[in-house]
Amino acid sequence: MSGRTARRRVVRVTVPAGDAAGTGTATGRRVTASARADLLAGEEPLGIRVDGAALTMTMRTPGDDVELAAGFLVGEAIVRGRDDIAAMKVCDGTTCGHLDHTDDEIGNIVDITLAPGAAVTPGARRGFLTTSACGVCGKTSINDICVLPQSPLSADATVFDPAVIATLPGRLREAQRVFSSTGGLHAAGLFSASGELLAAREDVGRHNAVDKIVGWALLQDKLPLAGCALLVSGRASFELVQKAVLAGIPLLAAVSAPSSLAADLAEEAGLSLIGFLRGQSMNVYTGAHRVALPA
Repeated sequence: MSGRTARRRVVRVTVPAGDAAGTGTATGRRVTASARADLLAGEEPLGIRVDGAALTMTMRTPGDDVELAAGFLVGEAIVRGRDDIAAMKVCDGTTCGHLDHTDDEIGNIVDITLAPGAAVTPGARRGFLTTSACGVCGKTSINDICVLPQSPLSADATVFDPAVIATLPGRLREAQRVFSSTGGLHAAGLFSASGELLAAREDVGRHNAVDKIVGWALLQDKLPLAGCALLVSGRASFELVQKAVLAGIPLLAAVSAPSSLAADLAEEAGLSLIGFLRGQSMNVYTGAHRVALPA
């Protein structure tokens, strides 16, 4: 397994201002090119095995892999609490649960043993690779991806101050250490109602970053995450809403737009969904009762 970043040689090209044709005649200067080192966000496959059988493989940024796998199981409604998992380990070439491993699998496989009573739900196993852009790839029907929590979010009466919500993107950006050096990662941040950053994770995939947050909470025995807000970079897709709902998070905010299916699921599940959280403004799509709005 490599690290969260990878160094690569690139050619930096600069076009003079006002010279769209690149001839240099408009300004008297020439297009310049120079070799330099650049940092890229790491991306590698991670296999997740449950009780000795392959569950899925996803593309992710290495790091926090056990959290990612644990959070994935929550999002698939396979586990609901820490006690549903008997053991978790990353394949190191000697304890990965099978003998026919390859060098590429070392550090890139998480083996999970479920506790008695917990089981993989029908339709959860994926038949092919899940990309870093897709959290529900491999599902066979719409019924496989529509999962609601046992305890509805409507019972969570937390109210969030919009002035506090507006500060969350800046606080999350300050915690994005890898993004600051690569510019190529998504992030997810978990906040208290008062705006305290409880956890932040980065990944090439938005859904992976959320899985890492949920997995952290699961392993810390903090589920459900009542009274918390989840902020994600980019858009709010259906799978991110479902992950937030199953983790018991009452408010999900995104810096970009939600999809129509995401808004539909959020409304049905009682989740407060916020999009276009930029600067001092935001759009509240569902659950406006949790946002302290003027009368």
